[in-house]
Amino acid sequence: MNLLLWILAFLLAAIFVVTGVVKLVTARDQQIDRTPYVEDFPQVVIRGIGVLEILGAIGLLLPALLDVATVLVPLAGAGLAITMVFAALVHTRRGDGVAATMPSIVLALVSVFVAWSRFGPYPL
Repeated sequence: MNLLLWILAFLLAAIFVVTGVVKLVTARDQQIDRTPYVEDFPQVVIRGIGVLEILGAIGLLLPALLDVATVLVPLAGAGLAITMVFAALVHTRRGDGVAATMPSIVLALVSVFVAWSRFGPYPL
């Protein structure tokens, strides 16, 4: 189970680093073409979400790898889950459909699973 949690943490971290970096470095006009919800928020909010995603990804891995403040791992998982719940709500509110909402829900569920497992039965 510990191996599965490490694999899930690395996958989540990779996904959130990539999406976070895209939100930070891509121009707003280019983001609107690929992700229409961007037009509902100012650029500073989108960049803030990108920073949160990157920090969450770092929090999933770095404390566990360094064996320092390992309580941050489940907290990062919980924070990323909350972020994805709000992402799903944005897509639902916009009427983007299941295809746009489902990735956020899946990422939220995986993040909750990692957070719950690291808080409870499989701590670091």
